[in-house]
Amino acid sequence: MTDARSDVFAKNLMLRRRHVLAGLAGIGALSVAGLPMGAAAAAGGVLRVAANANPSSLDPTTGGAGSDHVFLYCFYDTLVEWDYETLAPLPGLAQSWAFTDPQTLVMSLRADAVFHDGTPLNAAAVKFNLDRNRTATISNIKKDLANIAEVIVTDARTVTIKLSAPDTALPLILADRAGMMVSPTALGNDPEANVERTPVGTGPWVFASWSDGEKISGTAYAGHWREGIPKTSGIDLMVITESSTAMRAVQSGQADIAYQLSERQKILVEKMPNLQLVSGPTLYVFQLYVNSARGPMQDVRIRRAMSMAIDREAYVLATQAGVGEAAYMNLPAAHWAFASDVGQYQAHDLERARQLMKEAGVESGIELDFRGYTDQASVQRQEVVMAQLAKINVTGRFTNNTIAETSGIFFGDQKKGDLLLSAWTGRPDPSLTYALLYSQSSYYNPGRVEPPEGYAEALAASRATQDQAERAGHLAICQKLAMDAVLSIPLSIRYEVNAAGLQVEGYRGNLLGKPKFTDVGLTA
Repeated sequence: MTDARSDVFAKNLMLRRRHVLAGLAGIGALSVAGLPMGAAAAAGGVLRVAANANPSSLDPTTGGAGSDHVFLYCFYDTLVEWDYETLAPLPGLAQSWAFTDPQTLVMSLRADAVFHDGTPLNAAAVKFNLDRNRTATISNIKKDLANIAEVIVTDARTVTIKLSAPDTALPLILADRAGMMVSPTALGNDPEANVERTPVGTGPWVFASWSDGEKISGTAYAGHWREGIPKTSGIDLMVITESSTAMRAVQSGQADIAYQLSERQKILVEKMPNLQLVSGPTLYVFQLYVNSARGPMQDVRIRRAMSMAIDREAYVLATQAGVGEAAYMNLPAAHWAFASDVGQYQAHDLERARQLMKEAGVESGIELDFRGYTDQASVQRQEVVMAQLAKINVTGRFTNNTIAETSGIFFGDQKKGDLLLSAWTGRPDPSLTYALLYSQSSYYNPGRVEPPEGYAEALAASRATQDQAERAGHLAICQKLAMDAVLSIPLSIRYEVNAAGLQVEGYRGNLLGKPKFTDVGLTA
């Protein structure tokens, strides 16, 4: 990178960082002050949520879409929770845990948690779930728990996890899908069975029904271990894929909450006297997933050229109305593991991009198979990307489908498409993000290509220490190697834009960008 381009990148990054930190401060203020005060939450009522996607599965082990989490949180608790503002680990189904040595994690379970079908949440149930998640042929999350060598039932309330290598990220990994506990009874004690359409967990709501592509409903679980949770008698997650329609649903009173609205709608929510705005930065990264084992995408020069052809600042303005930040890696600038110098690998440089296409022997152009989604906002993002790539003679067409169907086609056995314009929805621990995106056996590595030399070692080193600064240094190496090889093409960081009716109480955003409704109530 030239000095001039370095200066421009640094200036843009500084401005974006200020914007992000200001947003974080806003989230912090929300957590302290809360949303506008109203009457005490009613002991009942059905919370109606406009959800932006139909889930791929309601079994945390088998699902493949990041948008599933919002649904899963309703029916499952996790072994470990996370703080909304910092993503620091908090007690969940495991009331405490400790590393007794670098390769042994001991977890103490709550005594009062019971599955919806009456099965006790004990050490045997936890062992069943962890073993299922890491070994069952149907599991999509084996990579999450790859460092677990053995799960031992020490006693009814104590689980001892033996590791094949030190893994300080494991508690936060157990705050994600891998830590969502499914009733062994509901699975018939068969790890190869699934509850994709009939979830049974310990979460705040009991699953009631699923009308595919329309609505998923749950009723309050009276036996939940947290007193006073949930605060509504039921929840309806109404599948509304168009954000403009979701916005109208909240405005008209047909829904109480709409999450992940278009950034362009932020100013509209602010102007509506009957709506509350919940907004702030997230780990949600719009990006092009690249199948580096397919056709022209096998050439790193072509991948680099495509990345350098993207003007990310212009992309944020065109697709997010400037609400967000340019993404040069898979983390936002406010994150503790962000590496400021990694952006050099992806800086906008059309001249260099054209030179790389010439070096690759495709100066006259290539035509690629792009995959994406059908909603209006996705189509707009596709148009902006194609307009920018056309400047280096990269053309093609998008084949669009639902999130669940497109994910299965691109990441699954069919392996159709050169690139997928989608998003990485983030994970509580950044090492899990990098393991899932770029490890050779990962579901989200569509070509199952091996990451660059030194990547796996740096990732392992990030999990061998609890010192955050040391972890950040090792993760920076992972980011540099992944971005230099252009294993994906990050585009922008999404800012959360959620709308809630004035009757909604206790709804907060979070840095993960995946809403939880556990503490949400409806005022009388």
